[in-house]
Amino acid sequence: PEIDVPAPDVNTNEQTMAWVMDTYSLRAGHTQTAVVTGKPIDLGGSRGRTEATGRGCMVVTQEAMKRLGLERANTRVVIQGFGNVGGMAARLMARAGFKIIAIVEYDGTVYNENGLDIRALSEHRQKTGSILEFPEGQDLSRDEGLYLETDVLMPAARENVITSENA
Repeated sequence: PEIDVPAPDVNTNEQTMAWVMDTYSLRAGHTQTAVVTGKPIDLGGSRGRTEATGRGCMVVTQEAMKRLGLERANTRVVIQGFGNVGGMAARLMARAGFKIIAIVEYDGTVYNENGLDIRALSEHRQKTGSILEFPEGQDLSRDEGLYLETDVLMPAARENVITSENA
């Protein structure tokens, strides 16, 4: 039989998953740690779970690039989303030497043709609540970000961003 194990997604986190596990366990009459993933490590969570999806995006991109003969430093990357998946992919890819030229979020795009400093952009968003008005980038609309000339477009947030109309 097919088994679905809930995992954190938009607007959920380790704490939410712990609550789901606790609620399920109370109804079952005993602790059921395997009912969800993404819970805190001290409740049976997995090390590396937070990074796993973003790391997977990077690994898949690297494998595709090998097949296409593309080099990291010369490959322009646009990432749609800067949350757990897109943000983690951006941080890992920047560390690995990818040139991330744009991040597309719900409120717009930040772009730098020479590559964005992802660490500085993360700090900017923490301070301001937005990626926009980043001193080292140019603000564009969300739609403009999806149409930038790039080698890799990584949809790493909400679904239905790539449609038959914009593909």
